[in-house]
Amino acid sequence: MIRLHRPLLLALTTALIAAAAVLAVAQPSTAGPPPAPAAFKHPGVLVDKAQLDFARRQVLAGAQPQTSAYDAMKASSYADLAYTPKPRAVVECGSNSIPNNGCTDERNDALAAYTHALLWYITRDDRYAKKSIQIMDAWSAVLQDHTNTNAPLQTGWSGASFSRAGELIKHTYGGPWAQRVRFETMLRTIYLPEVRNGAGCKNGNWELIMTDAAIGIAVFLDDHAAFNKAISIWRGRLPGYIYETSDGAYPKAPTTCPMDSRDEIVDYWQGQSTFTNGLAQETCRDFGHTGWGLTAATHVAETAWHQGVDLYGEAGKRLTDGYYFHTRLENGAAVPPDLCGGTVKLGLGAVTEIVYNHYHNRLGRQMPTTLAYTEAKRPAGANYFFAWETLTHANNPR
Repeated sequence: MIRLHRPLLLALTTALIAAAAVLAVAQPSTAGPPPAPAAFKHPGVLVDKAQLDFARRQVLAGAQPQTSAYDAMKASSYADLAYTPKPRAVVECGSNSIPNNGCTDERNDALAAYTHALLWYITRDDRYAKKSIQIMDAWSAVLQDHTNTNAPLQTGWSGASFSRAGELIKHTYGGPWAQRVRFETMLRTIYLPEVRNGAGCKNGNWELIMTDAAIGIAVFLDDHAAFNKAISIWRGRLPGYIYETSDGAYPKAPTTCPMDSRDEIVDYWQGQSTFTNGLAQETCRDFGHTGWGLTAATHVAETAWHQGVDLYGEAGKRLTDGYYFHTRLENGAAVPPDLCGGTVKLGLGAVTEIVYNHYHNRLGRQMPTTLAYTEAKRPAGANYFFAWETLTHANNPR
């Protein structure tokens, strides 16, 4: 048996440890993207406490544009303390919400729950918190399913707003919420399974809206696996929704919808065959659906930002180019003859407040075209799955 002197043994041991460390570093990573944070930040679905406190101070001081945004919210039907929810066991939504069996009611009730949660935070009047809870409880008591062809999109629209409402009440209101676990169970078992795996080859606004709901629900439920899944879906969809010349001669296919030919891509992009930075997959469909896709993508990035994941940094040029491309045309720029046959359907909507706030107010980037459009749309109202973003995000660098 060979005996090693102690100094030599220590030297060999040190060398082996160092070699093992080098080999470990040299191995390719198979772990995928960085995981969700060990502990989620709450409130942290679309807005965090610092943003809410800033908005509240602005309103109490009568400062603009928050005060006009707050006044518009307070005057809306969603803010009525006599608001009566209209839940049902099965929400059936076909294409274009035909049939519309509970579709509009569910979306409106979710927006109302979020509106009352915001009103609670600004006013500290617990009647608003109780109304938000009443609406959420009404749905969690009876809802069993979403059906028909628009079920995934409907679930995304409503789930996005319900997760924001639940997050604010759960983490800012100290009063009782006896049925909170029932509401959490509803989101976990009825909403999340419908939205968490993406939309495949549907138009991109579907998948981005569904992912907006999925990441909000994940944070609300402290579900790390669902959070990471939403991040993965977003990373695979965004390059398939907003084009950059760095993608190549034509856009990439979304990871949830494999396509292997240029003809398939052109058909998917509404027949558009020339591509430029910021063009979106639905640009030649209409700007309304495109606005939904852009703002849903931004919502995911904003929620991820609050949780320490910088999707904004990963996709900064793609996102800002997408907004610039469309707000420029909304502001009156001539439509190029090779874009959508020389005609576009405007109507982007009030969808730019959050993206402008991040890149300009947090990072200091100049975005004059997006700013002009944003200011023209203030105060942003509530629609389908986004609400009161002038109040929560305008000039808010928190």
